[in-house]
Amino acid sequence: MTVTPLLPDAPISALRTQGSDASPFAAAIDAVAKNLQGASRAENAFADGEGNLRNAVYARAKADVVVEVAAAELRHAATALQSILTMQV
Repeated sequence: MTVTPLLPDAPISALRTQGSDASPFAAAIDAVAKNLQGASRAENAFADGEGNLRNAVYARAKADVVVEVAAAELRHAATALQSILTMQV
């Protein structure tokens, strides 16, 4: 049996986020958190009379979609991991 190593398409340094040592998972969680914070700010601005309802509703809907996509990706990853862990070797 001959095994050839897998070589990346891009240099390893190019795959990392520049200026940050955070993992891609941490970066994704930070992006979700930023969307939720933005929605909360828009809602608070509307409640304080400084913003409008349209912006608050749009920000909340955008944050809800981001959370749902992240949850779906996590479920997909968990299912894939479960399949791998139940494989017989």
